[in-house]
Amino acid sequence: MSILAQISANKLIAIIRGAHPADVVHIAQALHEGGIRLLEITMNSAEPLAAIAQVANKLGDKMTIGAGTVLDTDMAKKAVHAGAKFMLSPVVDKAVIQTAQELGILCIPGAYTATEIYQAYQAGAAIVKLFPATSPAYLKDIAGPLPHIPLLPTGGVTLENIGDFKKAGAFGFGIGSALVNTKHKITDQYLLALTEKARQFVQAVNG
Repeated sequence: MSILAQISANKLIAIIRGAHPADVVHIAQALHEGGIRLLEITMNSAEPLAAIAQVANKLGDKMTIGAGTVLDTDMAKKAVHAGAKFMLSPVVDKAVIQTAQELGILCIPGAYTATEIYQAYQAGAAIVKLFPATSPAYLKDIAGPLPHIPLLPTGGVTLENIGDFKKAGAFGFGIGSALVNTKHKITDQYLLALTEKARQFVQAVNG
């Protein structure tokens, strides 16, 4: 199944930003138990390439691992070499999109205005990350004239509003601190709570 099809089917991309490298596999396992199947490890985390490689090695047959906050082509190439199967960026960089295409993986650039979103799509992005996702109403306004462009709201999606984003036409969702709070000490109790919260997000998008 292609990454595009996986996002269409599973909807949720859990974002791990800033976690200690030793904790990332444990966090990923807890998310998997809660039903998450797509994971983004941001490149501005500590030792992100090692984290991507570790999770891909241990859970690559169960989860699809991507790299986030990819800002240039060198970063993109290193992420793919480490095991990333897709990449996301907070900006539209045509060179990064082209590099991803050359490497045979999906690139999801971040954009906010209609012009930025359209330019990202024209540059080859199959999905555009609506970032920041300020409100479901804004997504609906953007999707109105651009219904052919799949939008992935990120940065502002919570359990309380994910249903409204879905109704507004979201193709999928990037979920960061509303799901994975890496500032919290990673204990067994925290991981159990994380699994439960992941289940709640999965239920929210499937309900």
